[in-house]
Amino acid sequence: MHANYDAMDFYIQYIDGIPFKLKSPFDISFIHQYGRVFQVFDNQDSGNLCLGVQNGGEKYFVKFAGAPTARYNGEPADAVSRLKASVPLYKELAHPNLIRLIKAEEISGGFAAVFEWTDAECLGRQYPESRQKFLQLPLGKTLEVFDAVLAFHAFVALKGYVAIDFYDGCIMYDFKADRTVLCDIDLYAKRPFINTMGRMYGSSRFMSPEEFEKGAEIDEISNVYLMGATAFALFADFERTPEKWQLNQQLYAVALKAINADRSRRQQSIRQFIDEWNQAKSY
Repeated sequence: MHANYDAMDFYIQYIDGIPFKLKSPFDISFIHQYGRVFQVFDNQDSGNLCLGVQNGGEKYFVKFAGAPTARYNGEPADAVSRLKASVPLYKELAHPNLIRLIKAEEISGGFAAVFEWTDAECLGRQYPESRQKFLQLPLGKTLEVFDAVLAFHAFVALKGYVAIDFYDGCIMYDFKADRTVLCDIDLYAKRPFINTMGRMYGSSRFMSPEEFEKGAEIDEISNVYLMGATAFALFADFERTPEKWQLNQQLYAVALKAINADRSRRQQSIRQFIDEWNQAKSY
């Protein structure tokens, strides 16, 4: 492992020949107990450094909190606390569309969560190459991806949880296996959940008005807004106008209803959103 500073004042390190950026030096050689690194994801703003490792014939995805990651503005100790708190979520919300947790442990002054590896690629805007590949898929395939997102969040609601900080970067797609995989549910919360922050964590494009209002309850109706916003991210490239919408106008109306600022005018459950969405598909 060696390192240097680049022109942007990030600290560039290498492990197993793979470069990644941090705010300052941090020894991650401990990762070798999980395997040899073949990929590093260093663009997250969560405070987690994510790595793909291979050990014999097995591959794993390791999420580590405790390093001074480049895009995170908080304290590493807070990232550690959040990652620790997420472990029960991956167990409680285990689902065919959710990345599978294998184990989690304190290590090297931080905390690591080890997941089953997937060859799926992230669809978030911070990964433009894979996002463009996704946008070029037939609409039937992109509809299936959204159906997987809906199915998982219907399950989340059924289990008594709400999604917090979900955005397009949490959606991954395996182009070869034709499979959708969701990740980064670290901030999902048990209901009832009250906004104690004002502006909460998350991408503003996906956040309901309640997530900007201190004292507001974040509930399933808030997540209906999230599903509508996700539809616009996938089928209109974040634009909320009919001109950008790729699907029929009936589906547009369902998504537009979901993102109404007035909670009472949205679908009142994920299940209702799914039923209206499926009905609109037939037009």
